[in-house]
Amino acid sequence: MADKSRASKADKITVLLVDDHSLVRRGFRRILDDEINISVVGEAGDGVQAIKLARELRPAVVLMDCSMPGMNGLTATKEILETCPETSVLMLSMHSETTWVRQAVDVGARGFILKNAVDLDLGSAIERVAAGELVFDPQLSNEAGDKSGRRDLSTRELEILQLIVDGKSNKEIAAQLNLSVNTVGVHRSRIMGVVGVRKTADLVVHAIRKRLVNIP
Repeated sequence: MADKSRASKADKITVLLVDDHSLVRRGFRRILDDEINISVVGEAGDGVQAIKLARELRPAVVLMDCSMPGMNGLTATKEILETCPETSVLMLSMHSETTWVRQAVDVGARGFILKNAVDLDLGSAIERVAAGELVFDPQLSNEAGDKSGRRDLSTRELEILQLIVDGKSNKEIAAQLNLSVNTVGVHRSRIMGVVGVRKTADLVVHAIRKRLVNIP
């Protein structure tokens, strides 16, 4: 029985909490302590400490505050993922502006949720990110005024866009859809041209905000 208990503990999703407000960290820890599949293994109050602990603890997920004095969460995320690529970062913020979301995706964050979300299900978000999913707060898709929508892209382009958002490379997309890598590259270029972006991170954010792809 003891061995089974230890195995269950080892199977838990390890989480590092990063926020410059101790009361916020305490609140999140209380929420996560009730999650049977999650174990909080450390806390950090700034970006520098977050990098140090992430390298020492190698958590499955880092719950990262986006805006902190000194080194912010975006810079810390980039540093962490350079040495801990197996770790997933879930960004937490009060800011819903496109710039923040784009920068979070650009540095490698796997999700972006809002602190003030009424229906925030922190445990579920962490589990989904740990499972390899992208998790973005539904409120982020409410922004209007983006250039293109679903009707501007073909069925094949939407299919390729979904795979791009899923993190697939041109080679992987080509193999999955039985296309040549060059054909995928052409589709990708057209999609970015229609959307009006030059970087993959901007494309991912646009696709999510306009609900052009499925985010479970």
